[in-house]
Amino acid sequence: MAVSYRHQRDPDDEPVSPDSASTFEDILRLRFSRRQTLRTLGAGAAILGLVSSHRGWAREMSAHVASSLRFAEVPRGRDERLHVPAGYQAQVLLRWGEPLFPHAPVFDPGRQSVQSQQLQFGYNNDFVAYLPLPRGATASDHGLLTVNHEYTLGSLMFPNAPHRISSSAPQVAVEIMAHGMSIVELKRSAGGWRVIIDSGFNRRITPVTQMRIAGPAAGHRRMKTRYSPDGVTTWGTYANCSGGVTPWGTVLTAEENIQFYFAGNINGLPEAENYRRFGLPGKLLFIPWGAHYQRWNLDVNPNEPLHAGWIVEVDPFDPRSVPLKRTALGRCKHEGCSVHINTDNRIVCYMGDDQEYEYIYRFVSRDRYKANDRSANLDLLDDGVLSVAEFDADGKVTWHRLVFGHGPLTKRNGFHSQADVVIDVRKAADLVGATRMDRPESVNVNPVTGSVFVVLTANQLRIRAEVDAANPRAQNMFGHIIELLPPNGDHSAPQFTWELFLLAGDPEHPDHGARYHDDVSAHGWLINPDNCTFDRDGRLWIASDGANQHGFADGVWATDVTGPGRALTRHFLRAPVGAEVCGPFFTPDNTTFFCAIQHPGEGSTFTHPATRWPDFQPDYPPRPAVVAVTKNGGGIVGS
Repeated sequence: MAVSYRHQRDPDDEPVSPDSASTFEDILRLRFSRRQTLRTLGAGAAILGLVSSHRGWAREMSAHVASSLRFAEVPRGRDERLHVPAGYQAQVLLRWGEPLFPHAPVFDPGRQSVQSQQLQFGYNNDFVAYLPLPRGATASDHGLLTVNHEYTLGSLMFPNAPHRISSSAPQVAVEIMAHGMSIVELKRSAGGWRVIIDSGFNRRITPVTQMRIAGPAAGHRRMKTRYSPDGVTTWGTYANCSGGVTPWGTVLTAEENIQFYFAGNINGLPEAENYRRFGLPGKLLFIPWGAHYQRWNLDVNPNEPLHAGWIVEVDPFDPRSVPLKRTALGRCKHEGCSVHINTDNRIVCYMGDDQEYEYIYRFVSRDRYKANDRSANLDLLDDGVLSVAEFDADGKVTWHRLVFGHGPLTKRNGFHSQADVVIDVRKAADLVGATRMDRPESVNVNPVTGSVFVVLTANQLRIRAEVDAANPRAQNMFGHIIELLPPNGDHSAPQFTWELFLLAGDPEHPDHGARYHDDVSAHGWLINPDNCTFDRDGRLWIASDGANQHGFADGVWATDVTGPGRALTRHFLRAPVGAEVCGPFFTPDNTTFFCAIQHPGEGSTFTHPATRWPDFQPDYPPRPAVVAVTKNGGGIVGS
């Protein structure tokens, strides 16, 4: 999500600081003095110079260590256009307003309506996932693309709209329909990718699509609302950020900053404590939906916020299926949900709660995945053990179980069932002593090494007294990445080990405290890592969100995670001015790299935009879009 939204602090989320503090270098010395020596392909050598050099982690390595990535880096900068390396091309595949059905109208920015928007590609695309067709295949030229639509910017959607906001109920109604998800069928030919407009798979999921509550909170009294008297039936999804793909071919979409959509007074409500912990109602400068529609008005429908903030499971292969809100995975500001098959065939999900001082969660299913029985897998996410991470300075991660009746999660502290635990998961994590992190974003499993990478975007609010080993910088403006190592590949283990992978920022500025490979170039360092993915060779691809406020564009960086090129980040893609990059995703053969370009031109207006990407037509505003990056003549992206 956009930096201008995410850096809003929840005023009721006050820090609890330790009594004393260590310096940045003290923290790093303590952490890395006990680093494991048995690491894959020389990765341990990559940190030998950690404390001795502000420039990087490899003073004792060759000054000319080669990365496995062979593309020519994109120069750092900022302008109206999107840039990829020489020898590559970026196809604009889907843009806001693109018709998704044969009967959908052509996009007309001056004549938008609810009826047209529900048939067109939504706004501010975030998570992107490609699923080959037929289901279960590995095709890289025919598949389904599922895309989230996170939020809207009225000032860039409508002529003469005030900055950031919409000014009328009809405009808000269009914006509501621009949220949710789009599912489209794609085919690739010699001319590139194309959308199959008459596909039976194509679907728009919006905030008014019928859904169902599943898991421990389903039917609970707290889930009963004016629009859901049974606490099971619910409607739509919105504020969708990142997501994940399950081994059985469904897509998980993560509801994040839902607080901004509600109007009304929480004082005196039974859920006031929960809402304050979630930052409800939001305080940003746009008109919440509740100002026009009673469903989101807390004075009329006070329990509606409990229907948002979940992981939602959607079956893109069945357009008639009812999406499910999987409450066993907890309610928070979910950034995404990465799914992994454990060594014992149980399903493991990793999730970050995207706000300053929030937590990293893990869910381990009760039942086991059955590769040849899809129907048996469809409800694996309803039963299992949710836990939250605590990091210590010795490089240990402890997963604290968030289970009713376990430890402090009892009636004495307001928990009467597992439904209360998952609804109040932030409170539960507070009580068990989880580590408060610097805005956890993507948490993804490397498909080659099996280690888990945690991306932390920033936390400018952290004061020196709150610095710890896993969050080693006060006023962390630049973010960092942590690697978690499950013992013997067992992702259900109660304890892991961990290590810092990189500390973002400019390595030429010692006050940034940046840490990379020693040979990182002037274009290769990054700021505010956000979403990430891995290619089939286990290389890490990192999308950023926040560089614009530092004077250059956001983009995508790639790096090896093992071998001599570990943490040698290289600049692959540069976004247009004002945009962030989201949802990096590869086809199975690694020949197409998909990503979302969100809110190009943010901070400007429809009439006077900072860019008109991707159309560059005088009567068109900038339009969020999904791009497909390929190598000229074909080949592996990154080679």
